[in-house]
Amino acid sequence: MKFKTDENVPLEAAELLRAAGHDALSVLDQGLQGWIDPGIASICQAEERILVTLDVDFADVRAYPPHDFPGFLVLRLKRQDTPAVLQALERAVRLFRFEEPAGRLWIIEDERVRIRGE
Repeated sequence: MKFKTDENVPLEAAELLRAAGHDALSVLDQGLQGWIDPGIASICQAEERILVTLDVDFADVRAYPPHDFPGFLVLRLKRQDTPAVLQALERAVRLFRFEEPAGRLWIIEDERVRIRGE
C-alpha cells in the first residue's frame, strides 16, 4: 500500500510503514509542509496515497468522503509524542491483514480503532 505521512506526524512513522513493506513518503520529503488540508488531500488523490495524520479535520466525512480518496488514518491520541504515535500506528499496521484501509477513514484512538467507509 502507498502512504503519505502528514507534517504533524513524526518522520519515524514513514520509516515504520516502509519497514512493514509499504511505500511511504512524508509531506516533509516532498517539501509540502505548510500546505492547506485540501491541497494535501488532492496530492494524496493524485498519488493514490493513504494519508496518515494527527489532523482531525480529515475525519470530517462531509469534507473528505472516504470513498472519494485513497483513505485516511487519523490518529486521535491523548499523547501525541513520537512513541505514542508509533505505537498506535503499529497497532493499525497489524490490522491491515484483516481490514483494508484503502478508501476508508480509520480513526485510531488509544483504546480502539473505528473504521468508516465502504
